[in-house]
Amino acid sequence: MPTNKSKPNRLIEEKSPYLLQHAYNPVNWYPWGKDAFEKAKQENKPVFVSIGYSTCHWCHVMERESFEDQEVAELLNKHFISIKVDREERPDIDSIYMNVCQMLTGQGGWPLHVFLTAEQKPFHAGTYFPKESEYGQQGMLDLLPQIYNIYKNEQSQIVEIGEQLTFALNESPQSKESSIPPNTIDQAYQHLTGNFDTQYGGFGTAPKFPSPTQLLFLLRYYYVNKDENALNMVEVTLDGIARGGIYDHIGYGFARYSTDELWLVPHFEKMLYDQALLLLAYTETYQITEVPQYKEIVYNTVEFIEREMTHPDGGFYSAIDADSEGTEGTYYIWSLTEVLEILGEEEGTLFAKAYDITEEGNFEGKNIPNLIYVDAKSLVEEYDISLDELEDRLEVSRKLLLKKRQTRVYPHLDDKILTSWNGLLIAALAKAGATFAEPRFIDLADKGLQFIDQHLIKENVLFARYRDGEAKHNAYLDDYSNFIWALIEFHQATGDEEYIVKAKKLATTLYSHFEDKENGAFYFTNKEAEKLLIREKSALDNATPSGNGTAAMQLWRLGKITEDMELLNKVERIFSAFTDDATQYPSAVLSTLNAQLAYMGKAREIKINGDPAVEILNYIQKTYRPYDVWTHKKEDTSLSVQICQNNVCHSPLTDLEQIMLELS
Repeated sequence: MPTNKSKPNRLIEEKSPYLLQHAYNPVNWYPWGKDAFEKAKQENKPVFVSIGYSTCHWCHVMERESFEDQEVAELLNKHFISIKVDREERPDIDSIYMNVCQMLTGQGGWPLHVFLTAEQKPFHAGTYFPKESEYGQQGMLDLLPQIYNIYKNEQSQIVEIGEQLTFALNESPQSKESSIPPNTIDQAYQHLTGNFDTQYGGFGTAPKFPSPTQLLFLLRYYYVNKDENALNMVEVTLDGIARGGIYDHIGYGFARYSTDELWLVPHFEKMLYDQALLLLAYTETYQITEVPQYKEIVYNTVEFIEREMTHPDGGFYSAIDADSEGTEGTYYIWSLTEVLEILGEEEGTLFAKAYDITEEGNFEGKNIPNLIYVDAKSLVEEYDISLDELEDRLEVSRKLLLKKRQTRVYPHLDDKILTSWNGLLIAALAKAGATFAEPRFIDLADKGLQFIDQHLIKENVLFARYRDGEAKHNAYLDDYSNFIWALIEFHQATGDEEYIVKAKKLATTLYSHFEDKENGAFYFTNKEAEKLLIREKSALDNATPSGNGTAAMQLWRLGKITEDMELLNKVERIFSAFTDDATQYPSAVLSTLNAQLAYMGKAREIKINGDPAVEILNYIQKTYRPYDVWTHKKEDTSLSVQICQNNVCHSPLTDLEQIMLELS
C-alpha cells in the first residue's frame, strides 16, 4: 500500500491551510472550480463536495478514518469527482449547501458533505460519516457505492431531487409588511428570557455557545427599555463564562463552546470572531456596570490576541485548533502532579485549590483550570492573607504555568487572515481602546486597518482572504459590513475623518455591487462574483452577526455621522426586506433588531467644535451609548458642543459644566 505522503494531489497548489491539510490524501481532490465540474460532465460522474475548516476536530477525525484510507479513496477516485472546500474562504458555497443539509436531515455542522450533479445541483447531504457503518449510521464504504448506483440507474430521480432543492433554496417570499412591527423586539427578548439558564448563564442546554450577538442585543434592550432583567442575563452569562473552563485561565482567550451547561469543558479551539465579539460584550457591560473584572478580562483577551493571533504586520489569524499531538485539549490540561512539580508544594497546593485541580481530575483524568466551585473569600480565610496577596501569588503561578505550557507541542494555527473577522476584532479593539483610554488597543486596531489596506485591497477591490502573500476571493457582504463597522468605530475612537471617507467609499460599493435593487437589502455575493446555484440574501445571524444586520446598523451610523438622509432611507429597505424573517424567527435576526432599536431609540448626534475637548470625548467614549454618534472638529478655537436629536439641533453649548450635564 503506497504511503499517503508519496505524491500530493491538486490541493498542493492552494494557500488555504484546510486544503493543504488534505494535499497528501490518496483522494484525487480538486479545489472548487470549473475544472472539477467539467470533468464530472465529461465522465458523467456525481460530484462529492467535502466542506470544513482547518481547526475542525471532526474534520480531522474524518480525514484520519476515511480520506487517508486507501479503500475509501479508491471508491471516491473511481466513481466521483471529489472537491474540498474551506468554508472560511468560501462562506458563499458553505451557506448554500448547509441549507441543503438542514433541509434534508434537519441538522447541520462540519464536516459538511454534499453530493451534486455536474450542474452543482444537490441530491444528498450529511455531516460526519464514519468509514464503516456503525450504530445505525451509514459509513463511507456503504454510502459511496449506493450513491453511485442511484446516480447511474435512477437519473430522473436525481434530477427531480436537484430541481426541488434548488427551487426550495430560491424561495424567499417577499414581505407584505413594509417594516418590522415594533413588538418583534419584545418577542425576541421574551424568547431569550424563556431560553435563559438562570443558574449558569447562557441560553439553552449543552452544548452551550457564548452567543455574544444575543448579549449585545440584551444590552441594547436594557438601554432602551431600562429592563434590569436584560442586564442581569448578560452579567450572569459573562460571569459564568469567566469562571468556566471555556475561558483559558492560564493563557487567556475563549474557546468556541462548552460541551456542558456549567461552561466547564470547552471544545478547545479558539476562533478569532469569538475573541472579537466577547471583547465587545465585556467592554460594553463594563461601560454600564464598571465591574473591574470585566475590564480585566478585556485586557487579558487582548494580551492573548497579541501573543498568539497577531501577524507580524498587524492582521489577525483565524483560529487555533483544539487538537495537538492527535488529541483534543492536550495543550490546555494539567495533572495535579505536574502543577505541584512546577510550582512547588506550597504554591502548587494554593493554585490547585483556587482552580479546581485535583488528583482525579475534572476532564478525562486531567484538569481544566476553572473557578466554578471556588470563591476567593474562602481561600483568603483559610490562608489568612489579604485578597491582594492571594491575587499576586496566583498571578506568579499562572505565569510559571504559561511558560511551561509554551514548551508543549502547540496546536495547529490557521494563519489565514479574513477581512470579515478582522473587521470584527478591529471594531472591538477600537471600542475597548476608547472606553479604557488605552493607546495600545487603538494602536493594535490601527495596525489591523493598515494590514487590510496593504494586503487585502488590490486596485480598489476588496478581497476576503490573505495568506502567504496572496489575497484571494472577492469580498463578501460580511467583509464589507464588518470592515465598515471597524472604520466607523475607529473614527469614533480617534476622531480621524479619513476613516469616515473610507467607510463612505465602501458603502458606495456595497450599494452598487450587492444591493437587491428591487426588494432592498444585500446579497451575500458581489454581482461580479462566480455564479453559484443561487445568490443568497439573508438576515439570519450565525456565530457572527449577519452581514445585513451589521450593514443596517453601521450604514445608519454612517448616515448620522455624515448627515446623509439618503443613506438612512436606504437602511429602512433592509428592515422591510426581512420583515417576514423577523416576525417568524425574531431571536434569529438580533443584529437586524439592534439596528431597528437604533431607529426607535433616542439617538443623538454630538458635534464637538474646538479644543480642549479631551474631557468631553473621554466621557462620551467611556459611557454606554450604543446609538449616539459624535464628530470632533478642531478648527475653531473656543469650545462648543451642539447636540441634535430626532432631526432637531439645539443651540450650541459653551459651558463645560452644562455640556457634561446635557451629555449625562
